[in-house]
Formats: sequence, structure tokens, C-alpha cells
Amino acid sequence: MAPFDIRQRAGYLFLAAIVGHVVLISAQVPARSGAPILEVAAFGALAEVQRGADALLSGTRRVWNGYVSLRQVHVDNERLRRELARAQVQLQEQRARADRSRSLQHLLELRDRLSLSTAAAEIIAAGATSEYRTLTIDKGSADGLRTDMAVIAPSGVVGRIVLTAGRASKVQLIVDRNAAAGGLVERTRAQGVVMGIGDGRLRMEYVSDVADVAVGDVVVTSGIDSIYPKGFVIGTVDQVEKSGPAYRSIDVKASVDFFRLEEVLVVLTPTPGAEAESELPR
Repeated sequence: MAPFDIRQRAGYLFLAAIVGHVVLISAQVPARSGAPILEVAAFGALAEVQRGADALLSGTRRVWNGYVSLRQVHVDNERLRRELARAQVQLQEQRARADRSRSLQHLLELRDRLSLSTAAAEIIAAGATSEYRTLTIDKGSADGLRTDMAVIAPSGVVGRIVLTAGRASKVQLIVDRNAAAGGLVERTRAQGVVMGIGDGRLRMEYVSDVADVAVGDVVVTSGIDSIYPKGFVIGTVDQVEKSGPAYRSIDVKASVDFFRLEEVLVVLTPTPGAEAESELPR
């Protein structure tokens, strides 16, 4: 064995002996508190280990509690969202029922005011083009409906039946470009023919040059067409153009909002003109 290794090993033994003596002396020498220094040092070291462990556990606990709390918040939020969605659906259903109740109430009020026999019907479909304006209602020939019966709503004239099946009928709207009705200016009793022009508007033609027609005048049915009973509102005059003494055009805005229409009344009582026609010999 080399002399250097012997000396190195001897040095280690000497250092270990010194450390052992220091430890033994520390175990005997009291600190200011009266406890041995070695005990105080060991306690301090253990306390630091415990402090670190407690901090680690506390941090872990806070993270876990936060995670659990966040999960609970997420669950609560999902539950609240579902409850809110259900409440919104219920509110829409209640609003729809209220709107339908008001619509039916207006229809019943109109029915009570009329001296005519009518049948209530619900709209189940609408025409797809803006040129040819039609609606389909859920009553047909099985309910006593037939062609050329007038169809009305609380706000005014809707149109006439042009086709019937057993349980459904097609209604040509008054704004259809092939539709026409005898019209009468309510204020001055000026007469003409109100025709649809295919884009949701109406025009009153064949009005006398000397007739008094102004914007805002109410136009009602005259009854001369043998389809629509007299006195039902068609619309209001929206624009008047004259070319010299003659009327160039009289635009009429329909009183019925056809895009919001849900229920209608079909007039079962024939007009006097229709009754007269039915009595003519064939």
C-alpha cells in the first residue's frame, strides 16, 4: 500500500474523531435555553423539514380544493345553463300561446260582429313565389267550403278560395297579380276595381276622373263582384298620381299583413249577386 494512501486514511480517521468529539461535547454543552446544543440543532433541522412538508401539503391541499371547487362550479354552471334554456323555451311557448290566444280572440270578436255565417280555418301552408300569392287552409269541401268564397281576417280582406279538396282549400290572396275585387273609397263612395300587381301591393283602377280620392282614404269592398260582401276593408290609399284630369294610378296598401297571418274566416253566406246568379236558369 502506498504511503500516500496510509496518510490519507489516517487523516480521515483523525477528522472523524474530531467530529465525534464535537458531537459529544455538543451533546453535553447546554444552549441558552438549557437544552443540549445537539438536541437544539436536531430539533431545528427537523422543524425545517416539517415546515417544508407542511407547506407542500398545504399547497397541494389548496390546489386540490381549488380543482374540486372549479369542478363544482362547472357542474353548477352546466345545471344553471340547462335550467335557463328550459325557462327560455317555456317562456317562448307561453308567449306563443298568448299570441295565439289574442289572434283567436280577435277572430272571435270579428265573427260575433258579423251577420254572416263563417267558418274559422288555420293556415297550414303558403305559396312559394311573390308573383302568385296563395295560402292553404285546413278546411275544405268536407266542411262546406267551395270556390269563390271570400276569406277575411280581423284586419280586412284576405282573398278568395280558388281550389278545394276534402280537408283543405287554396286561397288566392287579394295581392296576387290575377286577383281583383270591387272597391269603394269609404270617404267619398268613389268606386273602382282593386287589383293585385304581383309584388304585395294593390292598385285601384277604373276610377272616375271626377271622383275625389286622397292619400289615406280607406278602401272597402263594394260587393259588386259577387264574391266579397260589401264593406270589408281592403286597404288604404298609399299614393295618387294624376295625368291631367284623369287618374294615372291609385296605389293601395293592403290592410292585412299576410306574413303574420295564422287564422282566417271563410264567409259561407253568399253575396246577393252570387245568390242571384245561382237562381238564374241554367
